[in-house]
Amino acid sequence: MERETAWKKYSATDLDAVNALAEDYKAFITENKTERECCEAAVEAARAAGYVALEDAIAAGTALSAGAKVYATSHDKAIMLVQLGALPLEMGANILGAHIDSPRLDVKQNPLYEKDGFTLLDTHYYGGIKKYQWVSIPLALRGVVAKKDGTVVRVSIGDGPDDPVFCVTDLLPHLGAKQMEKKGSEVIEGEDLDILAGNQRTAAAEDAGGDAKGANSASDKDAVKAFALTLLEERYDINEEDFLSAELEVVPAGAARDLGFDRSMVIGYGQDDRVCAYTSLRAQLALANASLKRTAICILVDKEEIGSVGATGMESAFFENTLAEVMALAGEEGHLRLRRALKASRMLSSDVSAGVDPAYGSVFEPKNSAYLGCGLVFNKYTGARGKSGSNDARAEYVAHLRRVMDEANVTFQTAELGRVDAGGGGTIAYIPARFGMDVIDSGVPVLSMHSPWEVTSKADIYEAERGYEAFLQA
Repeated sequence: MERETAWKKYSATDLDAVNALAEDYKAFITENKTERECCEAAVEAARAAGYVALEDAIAAGTALSAGAKVYATSHDKAIMLVQLGALPLEMGANILGAHIDSPRLDVKQNPLYEKDGFTLLDTHYYGGIKKYQWVSIPLALRGVVAKKDGTVVRVSIGDGPDDPVFCVTDLLPHLGAKQMEKKGSEVIEGEDLDILAGNQRTAAAEDAGGDAKGANSASDKDAVKAFALTLLEERYDINEEDFLSAELEVVPAGAARDLGFDRSMVIGYGQDDRVCAYTSLRAQLALANASLKRTAICILVDKEEIGSVGATGMESAFFENTLAEVMALAGEEGHLRLRRALKASRMLSSDVSAGVDPAYGSVFEPKNSAYLGCGLVFNKYTGARGKSGSNDARAEYVAHLRRVMDEANVTFQTAELGRVDAGGGGTIAYIPARFGMDVIDSGVPVLSMHSPWEVTSKADIYEAERGYEAFLQA
């Protein structure tokens, strides 16, 4: 059962649509490299499509009926959009769920220090990364600094046209003999992922220590760090103590770009899982003026890369609580009705899949792997070893999805996450599945997953958006 490439079926008009979507997608992942930025962009898009803040609807006591559109956020890092259908919510909803966090380096709370004439920022890596991939590449600093007076300062350095960038340095090969003997997981240690952030001293220190020698002489101790703090105060009005209440993320600097002679692919940061989050959001908003039978829901969450924990992860009560509030405004209040709605719902856990890479073919089982260009991927199960930690979708639900995709002429494929016992992984799928609803993993195949620069196919992005839209209307 070989799956044909989606590129074969496209007309000139289709190709225009594929490329137009890819341009919007590249702009989205270039501009939104943190979960806060993704959430803010989703709120803006939802409002433009006629969605109303759920908290405003609650405050006004607004009665919700078919066609109503509301959204809710959690700590500015997760968002849920709901468009009510004609059927009562108690009969279930069609749900798209994706995550908007990505592997990165997080700046520690007490990060800034000076050593050997350099200013550096101490970091702690977030999610599953190959640490050696993060050295010697241009990096950007993005996030927020919350001050004691209640103000929140947004920080973005490294992606503007005239911005400086940062980096983690690497050891030159001439002195790296011992380093090269280490295992890949140990070539770069986690505590060595410190960000090079400055080398210039303040003029005042220069004047005071004119006859001193050495980068760290007594007269100009921490002068390079002091100069960096001066620049931060001038540009952002923040001081060193403000790092204690900051959330600053170190991400690859630069824009997402076309890849290949034929421009058929996209290379960019954070495509796991923003490629699925973006297409899920697009699909939800595309139905803003449609009359739906079943309620359509899109939920984009944080913290998947570290176990879906915390107030903004899928393990939180955000999804459940928001649905309960919507049902109350729709005249379906009650614990039992909520439980019935959850059980009767269907969900696509929209997360990326490992695409077959010809350079590493030994870890894939060809018949049951995802190929770039062959469309939306359904992973009946993920997990590791004997499907450990997996949500294994039932056959009847897979049959339902096959019918939906075929009727909408969506190119799709099925896959496992590599050869048996080669490794494994998981998504948010098992979390909503505990309510008894049908859930399956569904997303876009990716090359170089979890690296600073990941690769996807424009055809798969296009088929994912079309597939998600068809599912919401099913």
